[in-house]
Amino acid sequence: MSSTFHRPQQVCVLGSTGSIGTSTLDVIARHPDRYRVFALSAMSRVDELAAQCLQHQPRFAVLPDAALAAQLRARLREAGSRTEVLDGMAALSEIAAHPEVDSVMAAIVGAAGLPPAMAAARAGKRLLLANKEAIVLGGALFMQAVEQGGATLLPVDSEHSAIFQCLPEDRSTWSQRIDHIVLTASGGPFRQRDTASLADVTPEQACAHPNWVMGRKISVDSATMMNKALEVIEARWLFNLKPEQIQVLIHPQSIVHSMVVCRDHSVLAQLGTPDMRVPIAYALAFPERVESGAGLLDLLKTPSLAFEEADAVRFPGLHLSWQALRAAEGSTAVLNAANEEAVAAFLDRQLRFDHICRINRDALEAVTPQVGEVDSVEGLLALDARARRHARQRIAALAAAV
Repeated sequence: MSSTFHRPQQVCVLGSTGSIGTSTLDVIARHPDRYRVFALSAMSRVDELAAQCLQHQPRFAVLPDAALAAQLRARLREAGSRTEVLDGMAALSEIAAHPEVDSVMAAIVGAAGLPPAMAAARAGKRLLLANKEAIVLGGALFMQAVEQGGATLLPVDSEHSAIFQCLPEDRSTWSQRIDHIVLTASGGPFRQRDTASLADVTPEQACAHPNWVMGRKISVDSATMMNKALEVIEARWLFNLKPEQIQVLIHPQSIVHSMVVCRDHSVLAQLGTPDMRVPIAYALAFPERVESGAGLLDLLKTPSLAFEEADAVRFPGLHLSWQALRAAEGSTAVLNAANEEAVAAFLDRQLRFDHICRINRDALEAVTPQVGEVDSVEGLLALDARARRHARQRIAALAAAV
């Protein structure tokens, strides 16, 4: 199957100053004949966004905060850039659904990425999904928007990209082929640390991932394995699986990115260096393949590949994913909201590392989705806000008890 694009793809990068966003721009820059940057967005990093605008000359740039947008507007005007600067959360959805946009890289961190991802889905875009929280929060509603809008949903998380690469293009055959899938996890920086010492973990230690260079929030999620919990939920929706069809194994080398176990018990795996430019390039060029800039995997120099059980004692947060999937619809949104609040409190040194899972479990058990809260983006965001309020109350109570 050849590419449907005979002109350069117009790409909107949501969250362009984060690790996924910068890697996306790196891949795009390697193929100026295939891709053009149409729009960029960032949450607050004016300096980085300004530099990206001057390099890539997008038509639009978006910052949610009006004051920061004014700073960017003045800076670009002074530099002679023609990029139009927009502000406000609604502008994110506007650029994601713009008629001239072909592909949208959804790399905004957290629940804030749901509205623009939904807008891109409803507008029928090629949606490159790096914001797992959008599908964790949106669930059935998000997948319905993808189907009704005629969007092409392409996973960017390395694990889900690996599963996707192991499956045929004809999605209607997936259920006939898959027995179950295996998501691999590095185990993070505390895979072998004494669990009794986790109360003393600092934000700096939690963000020092052994294999991947990532943002602070996702690095903490990797350390608690909540990142993998969210990926279990994401896989359920991306590949239309039952919770019991999803397995997680610890794979410290991060070479095997995930596996599909077929009905005949053949095992298909995707291997590569731990470089996010590989799944990004795959999603951008699908169904073709282009050079990503990543190093070549040298199997002769690759260490022995090991796999370990992801046990519930060391990684209790991971196992909340299956609990949330079996609970009332919308419970995955509750889990995600509580985790975002807990991680933010930990990074702000207001919560102990080993209390993150406690906050998440408590919210999952205490906040029950109400009728109507899962039927619309507005309802889901209201549920998200309710779960956050509960999490903040529990965080304050734990802080007061110290």
